Amino acid sequence: MASNGEDVSIHFQTRLEDAADIELVIVVPTFRRPDHLLKTLKTIVSQRPDVPLATIVVENDADGLAGARAAKDFLVRHALDSAIIVVRSRGLAHACNAGWAAALNLYPNLAMLAAIYDDEVAAPEWLDCLVAVRDAHGADIVGGPQLPVFQHPRDQKWKRHPVFKPPYDETGPVPILYSAGNVLITRRVLDGMPQPFLNPALNIVGVGDADFFDRCRAKGFSLAWAAEAWVAETVPVHHTTTSWVRARCLEKGAISTILEHQRDATLAGRLRTLGKSLGLLVMALPVGLRLWAETGLAAASLYPLYVAIGRLTAKVGSNHAQD
Repeated sequence: MASNGEDVSIHFQTRLEDAADIELVIVVPTFRRPDHLLKTLKTIVSQRPDVPLATIVVENDADGLAGARAAKDFLVRHALDSAIIVVRSRGLAHACNAGWAAALNLYPNLAMLAAIYDDEVAAPEWLDCLVAVRDAHGADIVGGPQLPVFQHPRDQKWKRHPVFKPPYDETGPVPILYSAGNVLITRRVLDGMPQPFLNPALNIVGVGDADFFDRCRAKGFSLAWAAEAWVAETVPVHHTTTSWVRARCLEKGAISTILEHQRDATLAGRLRTLGKSLGLLVMALPVGLRLWAETGLAAASLYPLYVAIGRLTAKVGSNHAQD
């Protein structure tokens, strides 16, 4: 099985329904988290959508295959349509591209694709909430919050930091989405966007997926937010260090500059982006003080400063933020 030039193979597959009857496919990229992947799969099998469902696990460690083996052991014990594919090219963009293309290839009549990462667990009504918002707002793409779950009690304070907060609080149409870790994508989008879906040149968490949604918006596809369709994301201890949080803030700013440059690469467009970045830099102190007062977290006061600096440098790919 080949997908978008990737080296992709089917590791395992179960067939209960006719493949042509499957309407909704859940895609789970995984890389060296076999234990947590099982937690993710447990919350997937508990979903009860009103349409025929299949699950695709995308193993991105072709040498180790720990996720593929764990997923197979789990899936053979549960009555659901599923597939495990292995993609040799490393990185989120390659895994998502292979998984989304496999969904189209294996289930030709799918109407929707949902995505969740292997460090997340889904709310009991996760799929129902995503589909309900799609129906209510006629949205082509629906995103939901990735709520942090910290491994140590002392780290609970970081919930108040802007870097860990969802981008929206309320359900409804939104101008942009940033993560493919909790999202519902309709067939109209999958057919209307060129493959590979995520740009392999932006093979960094938070960059390639934000770029994809930005290009979707430019093509006229509508985006919405489902506040109740949450997933809980396990945050490792090293993601609560000062250095990691700083690096992630810088990359958030850099991502916004990259997207703005792609929307308008003219000199005038770049000057507008520069002006906006300088304006944010000027306002970093008062905004930072307000965040400190609102959150009670001194580290939050530096968030607007780091975002502004990140916008000005437009550098992504930090080892601190991406490990």
